[in-house]
Amino acid sequence: MVEFANFDTRHYPTVDVRTGYGQWVTSYEDTVEDLMDLAVLESLSAPRWAQVEQAADLGCGTGRTGAWLRARGVDAVDGVDLTPEMLDRARTRGAHRVLLEGDLAKTGLPEGQYGLVISSLVDEHLPELAPLYREAYRLASPGGLCVLVGLHPQFIMSAGMPTHFTTAEGTDLAIDTHLHLVSDHLTAALGEGWQLTEMREAVVDERWTALKPKWAKHLGVPVSAAYVFRK
Repeated sequence: MVEFANFDTRHYPTVDVRTGYGQWVTSYEDTVEDLMDLAVLESLSAPRWAQVEQAADLGCGTGRTGAWLRARGVDAVDGVDLTPEMLDRARTRGAHRVLLEGDLAKTGLPEGQYGLVISSLVDEHLPELAPLYREAYRLASPGGLCVLVGLHPQFIMSAGMPTHFTTAEGTDLAIDTHLHLVSDHLTAALGEGWQLTEMREAVVDERWTALKPKWAKHLGVPVSAAYVFRK
């Protein structure tokens, strides 16, 4: 296992996931860029979003992913998240059929019902990947897809930057961050029975440097990775 602490250049005070996102919720939508995840989902060719009748959104947060899926024709999206404050925002957004507070490894959602299981910007908070891929496999219907998109491990190592936010008081806080190599994802997913169907890696480009000029030093470095697996 590669430890994020070996690359951390920020050394911010660190809080657990539930505490961090509970505080970040008020500014989350203003700080997370669609280029990080939604643009990468848009680039995928394997998923036929409009043909999905039911999707499970693991780590649904404020409902960004759920709203994106509904806008692309997914009939129904059920969400699970660890943080009550995030779930409150998702309820207000109204994109989900069901919203549950819970662990992504034990969601409480019904087995074998979902043509799509999706998780966005979550994996860096998990100490292990296998439980997520195992639960996703349980939830997916035969032939269903598991789509995961998150920060690329090379970017985490290159930037030395944990997932972090600035509190209302102006304090920078990090949220527990774990570093998972690409091979870690493949090993965990294949070990649970998934078959790799597609993978995309997005790099820091001129769109990113227009949003974040300080990222010019990372130009060309992979920033996001998306994995598509089939059951």
